[in-house]
Amino acid sequence: MPIIRVEMFPGRTVEQKREMVAALTAAFVRTAGGKPDSVYIVIDEVAKQHWGAGGQLCADKFPDKAPSDE
Repeated sequence: MPIIRVEMFPGRTVEQKREMVAALTAAFVRTAGGKPDSVYIVIDEVAKQHWGAGGQLCADKFPDKAPSDE
């Protein structure tokens, strides 16, 4: 039973997650074999203030844009 873990910032829609799970499953089966029903995907959404990279919190490194910033 292969398990693929995805850690990412929150913000994707349920439809985006559905598409990602289908694509990851298909890619695993295509490259490593097995049956789609045996592939498990775990999505962990980690808030930017709980994730650090390069000595900085990701909340500081990648601030969310306010609607007026776009």
